[in-house]
Amino acid sequence: MDFLDEPFPDVSTYEDFHTIDWLREKSRDTDRHRKITIKSKESYWELIKSLLDAWSGWVVMLLIGMLTGTLAGVIDLAVDWMTDLKEGVCLSAFYYSREQCCWTSNETTFDDRDKCPQWQKWAELMTGHSEGAGAYVLNYFLYVLWALLFSFLAVSLVRVFAPYACGSGIPEIKTILSGFIIRGYLGKWTLLIKTVTLVLAVSSGLSLGKEGPLVHVACCCGNLFCSLFSKYSKNEGKRREVLSAAAAAGVSVAFGAPIGGVLFSLEEVSYYFPLKTLWRSFFAALVAAFTLRAINPFGNSRLVLFYVEYHTPWYMAELVPFILLGVRRKTTLLGKYPVLEVIVITGITAVLAFPNPYTRRSTSELISELFNDCGALESSQLCDYVNNPNMSRPVDDIPDRPAGPGVYSALWQLALALIFKIVITIFTFGMKIPSGLFIPSMAVGAIAGRIVGIAVEQMAYHHHDWIIFKNWCRPGADCVTPGLYAMVGAAACLGGVTRMTVSLVVIMFELTGGLEYIVPLMAAAVTSKWVADAFGKEGIYESHIQLNGYPYLDVRDEFTHRTLATDVMRPRRSEPPLAVLTQDSTTVEDVETLIKDTDYNGFPVVVSRESERLIGFVQRRELTVAIKTARQKQDGVVSSSVVYFTEDNPQVAEACDPQPLKLRRILNLSPFTVTDHTPMETVVDIFRKLGLRQCLVTRSGRLLGIITKKDVLRHMAQMMNQDPESIMFN
Repeated sequence: MDFLDEPFPDVSTYEDFHTIDWLREKSRDTDRHRKITIKSKESYWELIKSLLDAWSGWVVMLLIGMLTGTLAGVIDLAVDWMTDLKEGVCLSAFYYSREQCCWTSNETTFDDRDKCPQWQKWAELMTGHSEGAGAYVLNYFLYVLWALLFSFLAVSLVRVFAPYACGSGIPEIKTILSGFIIRGYLGKWTLLIKTVTLVLAVSSGLSLGKEGPLVHVACCCGNLFCSLFSKYSKNEGKRREVLSAAAAAGVSVAFGAPIGGVLFSLEEVSYYFPLKTLWRSFFAALVAAFTLRAINPFGNSRLVLFYVEYHTPWYMAELVPFILLGVRRKTTLLGKYPVLEVIVITGITAVLAFPNPYTRRSTSELISELFNDCGALESSQLCDYVNNPNMSRPVDDIPDRPAGPGVYSALWQLALALIFKIVITIFTFGMKIPSGLFIPSMAVGAIAGRIVGIAVEQMAYHHHDWIIFKNWCRPGADCVTPGLYAMVGAAACLGGVTRMTVSLVVIMFELTGGLEYIVPLMAAAVTSKWVADAFGKEGIYESHIQLNGYPYLDVRDEFTHRTLATDVMRPRRSEPPLAVLTQDSTTVEDVETLIKDTDYNGFPVVVSRESERLIGFVQRRELTVAIKTARQKQDGVVSSSVVYFTEDNPQVAEACDPQPLKLRRILNLSPFTVTDHTPMETVVDIFRKLGLRQCLVTRSGRLLGIITKKDVLRHMAQMMNQDPESIMFN
């Protein structure tokens, strides 16, 4: 009796910390689609169901885009309010940020355009005095207190309710998209806690950003909506196509760059990216950007706080990229005490950040000011230039001018901020709270770029007759744009950390809104990648994947060693023989004992133990569920029942013999095989491109051994003189 003519539940799911079989998932989806197509010809109702199935992918993308854009808008609004809450409060409405509070004020003058009476600092509100040492100390104390409170709440929520909500999330997303199963990492609880604690962590003033974690948030949204459609909930391969598109939506709302988000997903995150996923990623990123634009969290019709537009061309013959290599750590002395670690780092950050105006404000606001092109209405110290009233110039053109005292004051404050950001980011990234590396990296590069930009600007002003400036600088014209140097520095630094190239240039291009800056950005991205690759081939995310021990086969790594499949396959000479099943001579008890005594993911099926001729491969979980279900549904199945994997129905010799159990339907009759003399270079390529879980090794049809993804990764680690046991396996 083949009871599997009727499907039963849970037969095709995977255990936690296992790798999916991409070929099998694709085959199952093809069978599902074929059945739907055949049924659609039977009736109008089946035709409608087939159309709904075809459009379900676009519906999922629409829902992902809308929810991701909404969450990003809420996060932006909440971060603005809570960041400003550390310094003061709005009297007209306590839930207004400083900027929103000042929008409603009619008492602000041009001279005090960066202040408004409705916004009061805590010292002024409590004591009535806004100046003096006492007010400064009180504001300082409350700033540190608020920062400690926010970070304590963030780390407590993560530790108690959702440990997977910590960190950036991008290394884990890359691993999941490569086919690895991490149950709960994209769950509803993780989504909720990550959203709340991301606001708290960013608002605390720690040197971290929300852009990386927004990718994790978007993928949680994608996983949430996948559960609503059986097309995606029952097929792990199709689910990962949706998650790739969700990652694009996350970057879209993080940087206001829909096209850059699609390219980021393709270049940096996704493992399998078919053309259909490209279209749907674009649609999800577009919907997410439109939703965020409708919320308008910054009140300026822009999707990010540091959007800029430059109106002058670039003339520089050379570009100076600024490289920050990601400094990686596995643990610290405080690493065993995550709450204490966060509190200590937050306290140090707040105490050191408050005296410097460039570290006191949020990192996004800092980047916005560094990118800014000084206009006539700017009140920043960076725009404190000496004006020459006798100089004639067009109204819209602000020429290079000598730097005033405010610029020189800003330069040494920026230099201190640069050192502070580099050091504190090293200790911040990796704590048990949501923490992104995009914004801190961009801030470091932008600070260095702005300093160099001001230096070049002043050199061009005071020495415009030098040969290097003579051809493209003339008195009375805007020659150098320091904000552009900040943007090039930010791109170079971020590229050095993540090794992004194409997607990085497109993201930065979408931030500037100008085509003419693509060349300097491309030069910065390529140069930073070359310099960073000289120190190590892995980006920060690949390094964290290695540190965390995730089984990730990077498609960009090259395998150049001259080894064969027989050198890697198991069993080795000193190991017991391979655990196999025979096609018609194994009892239910034998199978159950084998499952109990081993932890293998599956078992080869052979004709007999004498011939070892390969028939197929059966998955452990399917075998377990099949026997359990057969005992419940099929009469006569006992421990002594013989398990058959043959095509023909077995004949029961005598009436008293137990009923046999036929499990042909769960047998994979076309397992992927290689010969024992296949080069490992080819085997590694097969595992990468086909997403295999295991590969059987044969000689003339006779089974010799098996190579799993675990064996491939261990062998690659050995070839690179690394610890083969440093990779986490179930």
